[in-house]
Amino acid sequence: MAAGKRRSIGVSPPDGGWGWVIVSCCFMVTVCTRAVTRCISIFFVEFQAHFGADYSATAWIHSLVDCTTMLCAPVGSLVGNRWSCRMAVMVGGLLSSCGLLLSSFTTSIEMLYFSMGILTGLGFALCYTPAIALVGCYFRQRKALAYGIAMSGSGIGTFVLAPAVQLLIEMYSWRGALLILSAFVGNLCVCGALLRPITLREEEEEEEEEEPCDGKPHGDVSPQDAEITIKEVPKDSRDSLLDKSSPPSLPPGSSTPVLTGCLSSCFLSSKEYRFLLMPDFLGLAVSFLFLASGCSLPFVYLVPYALSTGISHQHAAFLMSILGVIDIVGNITFGWLTDRRCLKPHRLACYVFSVGMEGLCCLFTPLLHSFELLVPFAILYGYFDGAYVALIPVVTSDTVGAPYLSSALGVVYFLHAIPYLVSPPIGGWLVDVTASYTATFFLSGAALLASALVLSIVTGIRRLRHRLTAISKDANHEPSRLSPPDCSGCFITFNKEAAGDQGDNDQPDQSKDTWKAVIGRKSRH
Repeated sequence: MAAGKRRSIGVSPPDGGWGWVIVSCCFMVTVCTRAVTRCISIFFVEFQAHFGADYSATAWIHSLVDCTTMLCAPVGSLVGNRWSCRMAVMVGGLLSSCGLLLSSFTTSIEMLYFSMGILTGLGFALCYTPAIALVGCYFRQRKALAYGIAMSGSGIGTFVLAPAVQLLIEMYSWRGALLILSAFVGNLCVCGALLRPITLREEEEEEEEEEPCDGKPHGDVSPQDAEITIKEVPKDSRDSLLDKSSPPSLPPGSSTPVLTGCLSSCFLSSKEYRFLLMPDFLGLAVSFLFLASGCSLPFVYLVPYALSTGISHQHAAFLMSILGVIDIVGNITFGWLTDRRCLKPHRLACYVFSVGMEGLCCLFTPLLHSFELLVPFAILYGYFDGAYVALIPVVTSDTVGAPYLSSALGVVYFLHAIPYLVSPPIGGWLVDVTASYTATFFLSGAALLASALVLSIVTGIRRLRHRLTAISKDANHEPSRLSPPDCSGCFITFNKEAAGDQGDNDQPDQSKDTWKAVIGRKSRH
């Protein structure tokens, strides 16, 4: 048997080094995308005053930005997979910066729908998913901590940009503020340039060019060895080897290579999304639909609910500041905690716990009628919101695997698009019908608890299936009592010294002394 050696292609996840630069770039991407999206609501009053639009018409700007960012997330994954994350983020930064630049010169609110809602949202979509996916390629042991730091850009950016944007509006009007914001978002191109691609390690065996132990050259293969070799090679590998070893002969000028390339590209695209057929991912997708339906309502209606209970405007705005700051704490601390050895195997349970706690907080919100009681709600909801946001990429990676993370995140954020678009209007309709915010917060809490419940059921079914599979395997490997013992692994050691004595004496009756039979069982290792 020829000796083998291992050849490594690419590198292992460094869990540090340039990976921290990737985390910093992803942090800035979340600042320039998610935080800027939240700060668009600061322009609402200015847009209403300048264009003479009502609240519902102006609210569509924010909804379009958020919905387009999530709806086009698979496009960002596709661009990142086809070319590179660097190209996707740089092109997205250019589009979003141009969208905000055009928005500063618009003369109608319909133009804002296109320039800010669609063009800027598309640019954000191209940046968001590839940057998040690249963090998972650089980290394995400290993945949750890296994502916690990267995703905290949304809370920190909101905390810093909100007063800065208000100051810019007061100094330069809303058009000047959008111009400056356009230049700030242009830094996404710089972040994209720093996103160095990485090729993860893949090991494969290759035979050394040396003489075998039995003296046979490599070209002389016995029929038995050939049969064993064919049985050991997987079917997919044999098909790929046949395709590579025997290319079809084509006449000159034939268009078959172009057609083959197109079919190959479509086939690769389908391979990138084969995780959609995984039962675990389907359960996770249903859970994300409920999650997106409930998580945005407290951010929209917390301040109006606080004002309806008689709390001042300053205290109501301070509740949002508390929620944003504690969101940052939840991002980092929960990411660090779930990277500990005791909690790393239970990341999915930690994610379910954080989503369930959010749902319980929303259910108790209608009982809180003072600023002192709403502060604990803002702290708890903000912390667990930051916790589950940091764990979404981690849970997705653990479910589908690192090779499909970019495509899977595109699908995950795509699932957030429609609930983000329709849940705030539904919550507002409930307020109009019931003249109370109780039904809206109950809807949010019920959706979050349903998300946690669905994921818990999926996890329980998966564990039960794995347990039944293990039991069936143990039953199949148990040897039968009636079957004869397997002696295929026995071997006989020949005593060369005794054999020489037999040649000298040439007596058949001494064969018992000249041969020594040693029966043993081969090691299963």
